[in-house]
Amino acid sequence: MIDPSQGLDDRVDLLIADGRIARWGRDLQAPESAETVDLAPDCVISPGFVDLHAHLREPGGEHKETIASGARAAAAGGFTSVCAMPNTDPPIDDPAAVGFVRAEGMRAGAARVYPVAAATVGSQGTQMTEIGELVQAGAVAVTDDGRPIASSKIMRRLLEYTQTFGIPVLSHAEELALSGNGVMNEGLISTTLGLQGIPNAAEDVMVARDVILAGLTAGHVHICHVSTQGAVELIRAAKARGVNVTAEVTPHHLTLTDEAVQGYRTECKVNPPLRSRADVEAVRAALVEGVIDCVATDHAPHHYEEKEREFDDAPFGVVGLETALGVSLKVLVEPGLLDLAGLIDRLACRPARIVPLPEGTGTLAAGAPGDVTVFDPTKRTRVRPERFHSRSRNTPFAGWELPGVVLLTIVGGRVVHRGEAQG
Repeated sequence: MIDPSQGLDDRVDLLIADGRIARWGRDLQAPESAETVDLAPDCVISPGFVDLHAHLREPGGEHKETIASGARAAAAGGFTSVCAMPNTDPPIDDPAAVGFVRAEGMRAGAARVYPVAAATVGSQGTQMTEIGELVQAGAVAVTDDGRPIASSKIMRRLLEYTQTFGIPVLSHAEELALSGNGVMNEGLISTTLGLQGIPNAAEDVMVARDVILAGLTAGHVHICHVSTQGAVELIRAAKARGVNVTAEVTPHHLTLTDEAVQGYRTECKVNPPLRSRADVEAVRAALVEGVIDCVATDHAPHHYEEKEREFDDAPFGVVGLETALGVSLKVLVEPGLLDLAGLIDRLACRPARIVPLPEGTGTLAAGAPGDVTVFDPTKRTRVRPERFHSRSRNTPFAGWELPGVVLLTIVGGRVVHRGEAQG
């Protein structure tokens, strides 16, 4: 059992009762009525993973994903909590829409689904939503993710107003005047392929603005999907000044460079784009150092017909809930950049502290919710998109052999996913 929140890394038994962690220790005597699961020696019991950034597409995009299918995909990936982005059709910008996401998440009976509400009405960037009502309805953060909040005035007001409710503003850091019609990273590969590029500066400029405004207001800004070396340095400097800024990085930005786009592979078209090798090394180092706080999937499902278009016309986004653990183990743990405790900290403990989730999320301390992930880091499996629980298959990792198999995902003391048979 590895629980970084308690500094725990030991061979122990874990008892869950009435939906909560009852106790853990050596040679526990389970009640006669308890379901007992015996695990192989190499298995790891950890706090349930928390994904701060997933697109579940409902309402409006049910052919790509539904809240139920996304919650099942999350559970299959070891995530017990997932935050649903609001850029749906229509956007999640009123209390009724927030309530719908919550209700559908509970009805799915898989991973817990927490709504993130739109920061502006219709995600149009011109008028703030009624944040107090959205939080009362269950929103855990606000964002216009999928597009930036272009107005510095509105971003300032959001950072001021959200402090009343203890929630962060999630920033999609992109200066549209610089990214324009770009479809991949600006560099040698984009020139060779004849594709319009997106410069690093499109991200860096907006990160700079947002950390400056967070410093001005003392509000909490969370930088989504960090992809550039420049953004890393800006976040590092802001944290050193005491600015209330947190950040996430995706498994694909930790792994792939813009070279993966060669052959016009639309499954590698994401926003922000896959960057250079130097950027990949910078975001990896920043995650290890703690400048970037956590791993988040930015799970963005699309129907195969949409991704089969020419590169310029295909939508941005990849699915990530069911490959996040394996990719993270491959690029962070196997090379020795992080140990298992460090990775679990960034998949479970740290993200649980960034948004106001129920008390005890991200820990296996007694009394905490019985949200548990059990995985075998020694087993390897080949990525077969046709087996995904997600409705979409747009992954850049198809055919990769990855370490780590999720054996059990437990939410509120109830098993919501069973993987391969336990040893």
